[in-house]
Amino acid sequence: MFSFDKRAVYIILAVIVIFNVVNMGTAGLLSLLLTIPGVIIAISFHEFAHAWMAVKLGDDTPLRQGRLSLDPLKHLDPIGILMLMFCGIGWGRPVQIDSSNFNPKYRRNGEALVSLAGPLMNFILAFVLTLIDGLILKFAGDTFFVSTTGKVILTMLQTAIIMNIGLGVFNLIPLPPLDGSKIFIRFMPYNVRNWIYDHEMWFYMAFLVIWITNLSSIIITPIMTGIYQGIVTVVKLLLSLF
Repeated sequence: MFSFDKRAVYIILAVIVIFNVVNMGTAGLLSLLLTIPGVIIAISFHEFAHAWMAVKLGDDTPLRQGRLSLDPLKHLDPIGILMLMFCGIGWGRPVQIDSSNFNPKYRRNGEALVSLAGPLMNFILAFVLTLIDGLILKFAGDTFFVSTTGKVILTMLQTAIIMNIGLGVFNLIPLPPLDGSKIFIRFMPYNVRNWIYDHEMWFYMAFLVIWITNLSSIIITPIMTGIYQGIVTVVKLLLSLF
């Protein structure tokens, strides 16, 4: 994952969050509360997956820093979680790694594998949650669906599914400092990689422009829809066996 550490960027994001809060009605705020479990689960598992993969490759830095944990307090970034809740994109505290500690056979691709682990975990979670949702829809009685508890549970499940798919897809965008950049940069020439690292702030700003102008939705939404439909199709096939 990533963390914007530039003050100007934080100010822009804070203004965006405030704007969204002001324009929310009571129903919107209540709906927002139901997204909190999904946000916490998506970010915590995402960052845990980064830490787990790094440790598996031989780097104990995340373990020493207490990041090999599903404890949300170890992973949540205040601004990142607010952004995910209010704006649909977000991040957690970045997991620090030292690639020089990787097993020699993984040093070439280690950072890409660690970066891929986060989004992959989100897609796995989305599948598991969709399966749970499907089991409830198939086997729960009619009383469950009309009860307040049932409606709340189903809403939180469905929100968590979308949050995980969204976080996974968003992080695969190949723009620094997102996970996707660390995956795809592995295939770029040495000089190109250095140029990208030297101009990282410009990529931060490019990301903001893409998102603020709604280009990100144009890019991400069809991908999210395709992944969701694919997961639902597989789950339906599995449930048909019961």
